[in-house]
Amino acid sequence: MTEVLLLIGTRPEAVKVAPVAVRLARAGHRPLIVHSGQHRDVVEQALAPFGLRPDERLLLDRGAGGQAELVSQLLPALDRVLVRSNPSVVVVQGDTTTALAGALAAFWRRVPIAHLEAGLRTGDLGAPFPEEANRQLIARLAALHLAPTAAAAAALRQESLPSPEIVVTGNTVVDAVRQIAAADLPAADPRFAALERELDATGARLVLMTAHRRESWGEPLAEALDAGSALVAGHPDVRLLLPWHPNPAVRTQIVTALGRNPRVVLTDPLGYPDLVRALRRASLVLTDSGGIQEEAPSFGVPVLVLREVTERTEAVEAGCAWLVGTDRARILSEASRLLDAGLRVPVERNPFGDGRAAERVCTALTRLIHRESTVDEALTAAF
Repeated sequence: MTEVLLLIGTRPEAVKVAPVAVRLARAGHRPLIVHSGQHRDVVEQALAPFGLRPDERLLLDRGAGGQAELVSQLLPALDRVLVRSNPSVVVVQGDTTTALAGALAAFWRRVPIAHLEAGLRTGDLGAPFPEEANRQLIARLAALHLAPTAAAAAALRQESLPSPEIVVTGNTVVDAVRQIAAADLPAADPRFAALERELDATGARLVLMTAHRRESWGEPLAEALDAGSALVAGHPDVRLLLPWHPNPAVRTQIVTALGRNPRVVLTDPLGYPDLVRALRRASLVLTDSGGIQEEAPSFGVPVLVLREVTERTEAVEAGCAWLVGTDRARILSEASRLLDAGLRVPVERNPFGDGRAAERVCTALTRLIHRESTVDEALTAAF
């Protein structure tokens, strides 16, 4: 039984890796889920609905919360895990600091790296920051690039990567969101549950808003929050649901701006089933999250992207999402237009896959493992 190390550190990573872990186990591999500790409680919360939990948890002592501090602790901790577990391949997901540290640690130990959700690009190292740099750096080290779309694969080919292994799989978040939606679990967060009861009783509409990107902190986030406040003021039948991000600075800014608005409901980070439930009920989403841009099309919910650029251009091209940045007037104008039109996006437009991405990922990983073991056997025989 070959061991595949799946490294996760944030909730989006956990959600997108979960279907892969399940599929690998079915195929006879041993998935080893390692939680880096970048975000603590929300990762295990995200894995639980899939019947999963971390096999290893790295204990980090995060003080200032900076990137250098995180990497300086992750690299030696991950190196120890690699020496102890000796996996056949390390899977890193997306573009977080956890993913970059995992790729570096695996590369230095000569363990093949598979990059899940490879090939997303804005071409601007400052947006998103530091994610655009992280994913470009990972691409130089990966042995297998698991691209979610044809456009992502094309972006990788244009970069003349040293590894020719680029496989279009679809995005595993579609697998995840379909599985959780099918379970149809009731709301767990008490504030969200109370909001649902109000929506049912009054017929009010739900707008879901999330905002956490580092480049949006400060004035850009203030503009976006002000737009959310103005939106509910101009639409009495709208309720705004905003789960705050774990970062205390972001949380403080959100609470200060919207905490006393009676038509705004602020919650702790929602469990994944609650987030999926909110997306299913929403009339509109305002977000700077990459994952939600991918999840919302499964439910026909239009998305306004609170960023100047997006690496999920497929959603914009398919008419599922609109780039509006963080300008208050622009957000308010576009949100009002979509709400007044009652627009829904045909679910067949979803550009991110058919719910079988994990199956394709597992097939590609099995092929990589077999190829690497064949090379090792040949080298052993030669000496």
